Amino acid sequence: MVGIVSKPDTDQKLRILSDDARYDLACACGTNADDTRRRGGDGRWIYPVTLPNGGKSVLFKTLISNVCTNDCKYCPLRQDQDLRRCSLRPEETAATFLDYFNRRKVFGLFLTSGVIGSPDATMERLNATARLLRTRHGFKGYIHLKVIPGASPAAVEDAVSLASAVSLNIETPGAENLRKLSTRKDYLRDIIDPIKQISQLTARGSRFHKVKQTTQFIVGPAGESDSEIVKYMWGLYDRLHLHRIYFSAYQKGLGDASLPAEQPDAGGAGVAPVNRGRDARTTQGQDALATPFLREHRLYQVDFLMRKYGFRDTDIVYDERGNLSLAADPKEVWAANHPEFFPVDVNRGTRMELLRVPGLGPVTVNRLLQLRRTQRLGSLDEIGKVGVLLRKAQSYLAF
Repeated sequence: MVGIVSKPDTDQKLRILSDDARYDLACACGTNADDTRRRGGDGRWIYPVTLPNGGKSVLFKTLISNVCTNDCKYCPLRQDQDLRRCSLRPEETAATFLDYFNRRKVFGLFLTSGVIGSPDATMERLNATARLLRTRHGFKGYIHLKVIPGASPAAVEDAVSLASAVSLNIETPGAENLRKLSTRKDYLRDIIDPIKQISQLTARGSRFHKVKQTTQFIVGPAGESDSEIVKYMWGLYDRLHLHRIYFSAYQKGLGDASLPAEQPDAGGAGVAPVNRGRDARTTQGQDALATPFLREHRLYQVDFLMRKYGFRDTDIVYDERGNLSLAADPKEVWAANHPEFFPVDVNRGTRMELLRVPGLGPVTVNRLLQLRRTQRLGSLDEIGKVGVLLRKAQSYLAF
């Protein structure tokens, strides 16, 4: 006999909704076990983050509803799917989060949702939960609110006024790609305009300048190239000054069967130097769709090059189809295509020149610059322990 619960209680709803929140995979990419989201011992999902002081903690993350009126083909929660739907009231969400917070299980809250009726009706629930925590319970800690595409300017501003961070998923690079995934969203009106509004509300010197803005690309379902994504990334950082951009590799089988199928490895991947400059490419022949999580990882590496290494969108090298190499990281590919740049003189190179050297990261470069103030460097041993990364850098350096 199968038992059917027609009216799930708060705990049962949280188990359903926090489980469904796993489909929002931002930050799921990492280099070790501590960087990836994992299921808690009680069955709920926790969301690891790095704190400003360098320590690590976790957010309590849940949907407030898995009801959704949208038809996004990549999403397992879209309207035409047969699954158990439920929603949380603001009081239920707030009470459960505070229980976790007071027991020091989490340090903050991440709230997202399917679209319940309309974007503004959904934002009303999200904002009401945050307002309840801020005003009735005096919670002054971290709250991240997802902004629903199509939300009104008033609803967006209300969310920004309540949150520590807000995000609206850009989803794809451009309106043409979004049309492949949804018939109900207008790219400029529902996504780009609210992202611009948030950027203005959180700009330096503004009332809400401490609020961080992030976004996320769903990588793969529209058949877009990496070069398209990177072009939009650069615009988001350079013109709209977003705090972070995240990537979620589309997993075939979770979405609509009409989405692009993964293609087999086409073989031969290399990073031989070719034409340099804006249209520089590698001879890498693998299709990025064959390894979605490696493709996601490469995009995170490009993101880091832009935020920490001084790279621009025009510095990134692609293959003939506009995709990043799967055989080598984008910094190594750039170096292979710019032999005239090397070797970099350890004792004379600028910080930005040294950051172009494969194997040298910001921490090592800062240490090297500090050592140069008091001594002339003659070998790698004087920089620090010569591990794999420093050995990689050796062939690009001159002393």
